[in-house]
Amino acid sequence: MRWALVKVCVAVTTMVVVAFAVPLGLVIREMARDRAFSNAEREAAAIAPALSITTDRAELERVVASAASDAGMAVHIPAGGGSGDSGGSGTTDAADATGDAGGSGAKQQAVDIGRQRAADKDIATTRKLGRASTTEVPGGSTLLQPVALSSGAIAVVEVYVPEAEVSNGLGTAWAVLAGVGVALIVGSVAVADRLGVRMVRPAQRLVESAHELGEGKLGARVPEEGPTELRLAAVAFNSMADQVVQLLANERELAADLSHRLRTPLTVLRLNAASLGDGPAAEQTRAAVAQLEREVDTIIRTARDAKPKTAAIGVGVGCDAAEVVRERMDFWSALAEDEGRKVRVAGVDRPVRIPVARADLVAALDALLGNVFRHTAEGTAFAVDVHNGEDAVIVLVSDAGPGIADPQAAMARGRGSGADGSTGLGLDIVSRLAESTGGDVRIGRSVLGGTEVRIWIQLDGREPERRGHRGSVRRRRPAALVSTFNRSRSLP
Repeated sequence: MRWALVKVCVAVTTMVVVAFAVPLGLVIREMARDRAFSNAEREAAAIAPALSITTDRAELERVVASAASDAGMAVHIPAGGGSGDSGGSGTTDAADATGDAGGSGAKQQAVDIGRQRAADKDIATTRKLGRASTTEVPGGSTLLQPVALSSGAIAVVEVYVPEAEVSNGLGTAWAVLAGVGVALIVGSVAVADRLGVRMVRPAQRLVESAHELGEGKLGARVPEEGPTELRLAAVAFNSMADQVVQLLANERELAADLSHRLRTPLTVLRLNAASLGDGPAAEQTRAAVAQLEREVDTIIRTARDAKPKTAAIGVGVGCDAAEVVRERMDFWSALAEDEGRKVRVAGVDRPVRIPVARADLVAALDALLGNVFRHTAEGTAFAVDVHNGEDAVIVLVSDAGPGIADPQAAMARGRGSGADGSTGLGLDIVSRLAESTGGDVRIGRSVLGGTEVRIWIQLDGREPERRGHRGSVRRRRPAALVSTFNRSRSLP
């Protein structure tokens, strides 16, 4: 926006400067030409009184020499243009010449004083028309001024006007106009830049605050400054941020309140579990109640925390997926044995480090295995496979149940099949776990004949990609890992 304003101001100012400077320069050129020819007319007019008195060559040469500023004047007197009086002083030499010149009545010859530059045709035309004219000659122009003699003949005074005199001062005038134009353009650029800064800086602050708010920095606010529109946008943004903070606070309070309400039934359940006596089932029940109570306490503490927590993958964050799978399968195997389910675990014989917190992976596995027990009949077999690659780990949970008719609906948060009261939150927990590493979750048909939930966990720490809906991302998978994974699926 800043450079756009500068470009617009440069374009507008340039057009204005050109629109005024070009006509003004042309006017100045015409004024210089008029000045030069006006001077020439004054010089020609200075010869007219002398021509009306005498046509003597010597006298006229002296007048021309005194009237002209340089050798640019000439006088053309036609033949027979004299008065019969040669303009002498009445000496005996003049008296002796009367028999040859005036006394005999012979006509006087044409007289040309100075250097002639104009063509004879132009001089004759000026003498015939009786009015001044200009004509182009090499190096400039000439002014032809007719003057009436006492004898009635017409003499022509020729004044040479060089081109340098016509253009005298034009260079300076054009330089001044160009300097003024450049100064106007530079000034407009400076003004536009200041206006652009005044508009761009508030917009940049608004963008930066929006990014900070998106990153979880709920204290980001925008100064209410700049043009009216940007001030209104800042007010709206700050109001939205305040409302987001308030909504999150209300959500945390609600989560803490709802979790706290679970304490009473948990206390009753713990007392009842304590009275079950000894045995594997009783021990499993008491362990499950203790774990549930710990999870509820964790939810309450997290919800009461004033600072929102954001998932981060970095140094020190991670767990051994193989160890977690073995632990959770030991827990669920007791229940599977009671229900007559066959269980298979593969790929957990060696450590598999993943950039996921242990509690998150436990929650995801419990959600998937709980769905197997909840949505399949007793005696349905299930399996958990871990496939370790160079830059990704696949955790595969499959069963021999009826499968999921609409995987896309099952992946949507808060939407389940409806018939069994499922909310879809379990799959959402699993999906968020995978997406936090840049991976994803897929639902398909397993080799056992039922549902297959595949969790793809990236190991390179890349940022999660944008998705139109959960599970819709298509990513280029490492060829070696995909090949190994496909071969393992075909094993009995």
